[in-house]
Amino acid sequence: MQLTGKVALITGAGSGIAKATAKLFAKEGAKIGALGRSQDELEEAVTEINNNHGEAIPIVADISHPEEMQKAIQTIIDKWGHLDIVFANAGINGVWAPIEELTPEDWDQTINVNLKGTFLTVKYAVPYLKKQGGSVIITSSINGTRTFSNTGATAYSCTKAAQVAFTKMVALELAKHRIRVNVICPGAIETNIDENTDRQDLEKVQEPVEFPEGEIPLTDGKPGTSQQVAQLVLFLASDASSHITGTEVWIDGGESLLKA
Repeated sequence: MQLTGKVALITGAGSGIAKATAKLFAKEGAKIGALGRSQDELEEAVTEINNNHGEAIPIVADISHPEEMQKAIQTIIDKWGHLDIVFANAGINGVWAPIEELTPEDWDQTINVNLKGTFLTVKYAVPYLKKQGGSVIITSSINGTRTFSNTGATAYSCTKAAQVAFTKMVALELAKHRIRVNVICPGAIETNIDENTDRQDLEKVQEPVEFPEGEIPLTDGKPGTSQQVAQLVLFLASDASSHITGTEVWIDGGESLLKA
């Protein structure tokens, strides 16, 4: 098992990519602090892990609130004594709308969750990662990094671009402490995040582009799976990627090469 003896914090662990990653990490021997905003979703994920001979605890917190993130990480330290891996995955799509209709409140909400939340997750984990080194993996997106054709997703794309810059800055800063920091950029993945996207009046600003054979060349248009992304996160968390830091990895079946 690649993660035996490791302790991991995974945000957004109640569903999608983070839930798949939590289950895979536990299978590989890691103890899991599963963080999210829904107690019910977390309990389901944690119960599934614990029933399959893993070890996980649910942690309910909002990643955009400093006090809650400090308390969340302290919960992990109190339970297991150390922290080795951070998967900062939690985020929202938020409101996608024409720029003149995107309200300051909508903008702030997306920035606070996606960017401030990433900052707080990493900031409060770092003192514990420094004790023995570790790995941080941040979930960005093809949007804002390679793809700019989702018109209206301005706030979202800006947070995703900023996460890549954040990764590179922090990777260099923390390298002397043997902490690796990398960022993944998924394309279309089978998760429920699109159900939480608030699309408003986009028809009047989007370019009328069609892809008759689908938008994902590698799979004839089929989206990737959370399990495929989890395998990438496992690689970046494990010693198999011990000389990789400050790097973004796109996992999108070639989608961003087609739609850029």
